[in-house]
Amino acid sequence: MAFNVLIVDDSAVMRAMIVRTLKLSGLPIAAIHEAAHGEDGLRMLNDEWVDLLLLDVNMPVMNGEEMLQRIRADERTRDLAVIIVSTEGSETRLAHLQELGAAIVHKPFPPETLRDTILRVTGVTDVDYYGPVAASSDSLDF
Repeated sequence: MAFNVLIVDDSAVMRAMIVRTLKLSGLPIAAIHEAAHGEDGLRMLNDEWVDLLLLDVNMPVMNGEEMLQRIRADERTRDLAVIIVSTEGSETRLAHLQELGAAIVHKPFPPETLRDTILRVTGVTDVDYYGPVAASSDSLDF
């Protein structure tokens, strides 16, 4: 199964780093879509089939927490696999996001952390098939 991924982050640089990490991960990626804030992300979810959402929390227009609440309230997207990729430090806020069914990856992150979290939330179990991350965490931290 190849994943269609949506990355929602207001930083174009961070989106590019996440795209690069996905491409180096060895995971089967079919398509990568990008949005700069929650409203654009919701529009993208209406227009494209997405298997996995990588979502920042602190963004203009609509933040990641509000986007996640809307996703969980919509029957069509309720069960979407979501990983929060953020510098958010509030334990209360992070706990709330986890209660909404999101996994958390803190920025900066080694590529392996994102890859392993994707495997866990998507239920992919044949890790050996996909191979190791091409770049070691010694050389890259996003």
